Amino acid sequence: MALSAKHVSELGKRLDERYRLLLDEVRDEFEHSEDQQYAELIGRIPADIGDQSVADALADLNVAIVDRHIAELRDIEAAKARIANRTFGICIVCGEDIDVERLRAYPTAKRCYRCQQQRERTFARGGTPTL
Repeated sequence: MALSAKHVSELGKRLDERYRLLLDEVRDEFEHSEDQQYAELIGRIPADIGDQSVADALADLNVAIVDRHIAELRDIEAAKARIANRTFGICIVCGEDIDVERLRAYPTAKRCYRCQQQRERTFARGGTPTL
């Protein structure tokens, strides 16, 4: 069943709200970036290698969080483009409709549940290390 205009509107609003929230978080993170945390840890004298390591780990974690937020922002932008192109809610693999409940849970979904499961099975990595 194709998405109704009401569903598309509802999901579009949710995408807009999430986009604004993520954008605010990214801006806030850049404004209060790693320099603040680093300064707080290293500002104490004498700073030891342990303090420097913790500060570096916090900075790396913040960068990873921002990267994840930026990836989600891009996914939202792509979903908004699919809304504009009237392809939102259509699986990019099989062309079938994506269930509205899936889109409510994950509004940026590009694939139907079946195709997403297949993708995850195909590209899943085993837990066995190799050399």
